[in-house]
Order: sequence, then C-alpha cells, then structure tokens
Amino acid sequence: MFISIKRQRRGTIYPLAIVLCCILSSCAREATMRPEEDSSHFVNVTDVVPDVILEIRYFGTYNFVGSRIDGYLQPVALLTKEAADSLKAVSDDVMAQGYRLKIYDAYRPQCAVDHFVRWSQNPADTCMKRYFYPMFDKPMLFEQDYIMAKSGHTRGSTVDLTLFDMQTEKELDMGGTFDWFGVESHPDYCGLHPDTTLYPEIGKYTGDGTGLTEQQYRNRMILRDAMLRHGFKPLESEWWHFTLKNEPFPDTYFEFPNKLLPN
Repeated sequence: MFISIKRQRRGTIYPLAIVLCCILSSCAREATMRPEEDSSHFVNVTDVVPDVILEIRYFGTYNFVGSRIDGYLQPVALLTKEAADSLKAVSDDVMAQGYRLKIYDAYRPQCAVDHFVRWSQNPADTCMKRYFYPMFDKPMLFEQDYIMAKSGHTRGSTVDLTLFDMQTEKELDMGGTFDWFGVESHPDYCGLHPDTTLYPEIGKYTGDGTGLTEQQYRNRMILRDAMLRHGFKPLESEWWHFTLKNEPFPDTYFEFPNKLLPN
C-alpha cells in the first residue's frame, strides 16, 4: 500500500495519508472501546418518535434524590434502536386514541445508579421524603428493591412514561406520581385487601374506595395495554415502567453519559 501511495502524483500523497491515518485511528478506538461505552446502537428518542414529550426528572431537581443525577448531562431520552422503533408504534397507537407519550426516564447510565446507591446510604439526606417515600426509611428502599445496584434502564431498552391528553392538555390522572415508593404504584392497586399479599386481576377494576378510582385505573390500563401490544413487558410494582421483551442487550450495563447523540 505504501508503494502505491509513493507512486501517486505530487500533491495527492497527503490526502491519502490523512485518510489512512483516520482509518487506522478509528480501528484503534474500536479495538480499545469497551462494550459498555459504545453508544452506536442507541438513538435519540425524539428522532424516532417526534411527538413524544420529555420531562427528564433526573436532569432536574424534582426527583426522589432532590438534585441532578450523575450522568445526566442533557435533558434527553436515549433508547436502543429496537426499543425506540417499538415505542414509535406505541406512540402511533395512543395518538389515534387522543394521547401523546410523555417520558420521565429512558436510558440511565451506570453512574446514575451508583448515585442512587450512595444517596440511599446517607440517612441524613431526606429532603424529598414527604414527596416520594413518606412511609419508608431510606435503608428500607434498598432492602425492598426500590433501589438496586443494577437497573434495567442501564441496558437501554427500558422507559418510564405516562400519557398526555391532547384534549385537556394535561397528563392523564394515574392516581399517583412517578417514582412514588409504595404499593399505590402497583398498576393493579385498587385498594387494601384483607390479605395485603393479594391483588386483583390485571384489567379488572375491583376498587373499594381506598385505592384508585375506576377512571384512574382505566387510565393506567390504556398505557399498559398499548405498551404490551407493541412488544414491551411491565414491571408489576411501577405503573410507568416498561422494558422491551426482546431487548438487544440483556446482559450489558452501559456507562456512557445521557446526552444528545450525533445524527
């Protein structure tokens, strides 16, 4: 290859050399990049789902920690290409019903999860307790798996979201806030049962006046049903949390920061 470069007309050797250097440099970066650092399989959700509304809670201070979370450099939502494509189908589905998707969180870098763990180990910091976890002391949040050292969000195919009503121009009333730590966040919570380990069958309202109203329950089911129709699976303790069933990276916990990706 170098012999052929020398035989080029004068003035063309330098562009060829620059191209060659760029190729070699790119190969070197790929060889040294760990899988956890590679964002090439991710997309900006708004590029795929232009009608989505973003309220990225961990970029701001209105969240259970009360401060911006490590790794959230911009208020953007990232997902794997596969999850974003499926979310587009969900968006088209609910748009036809008069709603838009509103995202609270999507991809979450591992350093953000580490931030949650550090916060849970500091008992003095309870500034947001009354808003998100009034019934629990912080150590119990970790013990009961509300906070974990590894999160499905970090694999890139999990999203936290709700529905926005285009007619009223407000979020649908889901009977509870995002990131509320308690049984009220279970998608099927209709009220206290004499045996609190039992919950009614999903999709059937059996309220007794102490839990969700029938309309709040139906609103949760609109979101849940649309997500399930298009390839997502729910988390039984959080009405807002869904993961792509066939997620492309089930064993990879990514580390790159949450910021806008180049097109």
